[in-house]
Amino acid sequence: MSLHRFYAPPEAIDGGVIRLDERESHHLRHVLRLKPGARVIVFDGTGVEYEGIVLETRGRCASVGIRARTTPAVESPLELTLAQALIKGEKFDLVVQKATELGVHRIIPLLTRHAVIGAYSPQRLERWRRIALEAAKQSRRTRLVRVEEPQRVLDVLERVHAPALFCAEREGVSLREIATRWSDVPPRRLLVLIGPEGGWADEEIETARKAGAMLLSLGPRILRTETAGLVVLSLVQFLWGDL
Repeated sequence: MSLHRFYAPPEAIDGGVIRLDERESHHLRHVLRLKPGARVIVFDGTGVEYEGIVLETRGRCASVGIRARTTPAVESPLELTLAQALIKGEKFDLVVQKATELGVHRIIPLLTRHAVIGAYSPQRLERWRRIALEAAKQSRRTRLVRVEEPQRVLDVLERVHAPALFCAEREGVSLREIATRWSDVPPRRLLVLIGPEGGWADEEIETARKAGAMLLSLGPRILRTETAGLVVLSLVQFLWGDL
């Protein structure tokens, strides 16, 4: 049976003892109802995980005694950033969860000309980061996914330093063709940009082209924006990652 997983940052590790924060401790005590002596896994978000024994569950912060330290090879060799246009409702929650399961390193919520969204609040960002953490625990990842503050797509494109795929309904080429062009030097880092429900503005497409991004077509069928990102992540992980 797999052991329950918890997260604690490196600064919570002191010698042979890990102190879980209040949220993780509450989950350990009141949701899972673990007792002292239970075996658990704790990962620190940097690629390291620890197998340990629950020492103390009273008080606000539970503690875990370290028994073994490992660095499992579970993270993709492809450093993936998903820049996804904001979506109305809870669809962005789904994108964050599934993108984390698919191995992204970073998620950038995009502010675009034609995005159809409600009011944004800092509470949504905190929610996305919590969803990413829970998805990392569920998928047995050892690194945290960075979910950044929403950014304008034009600003993101101005800072492009890695190969980039800009999903476009028009003027794009297939991923098969792009993979052929990149066959001599496969990417180790990749930025994937997914547009809003209302589509990209002409200015955004032109900026992507000037930034050197490859305009990617996903075929003749129109995919929902929350579907498109997950499809592209799966395909590039198959081509250059570890799927």
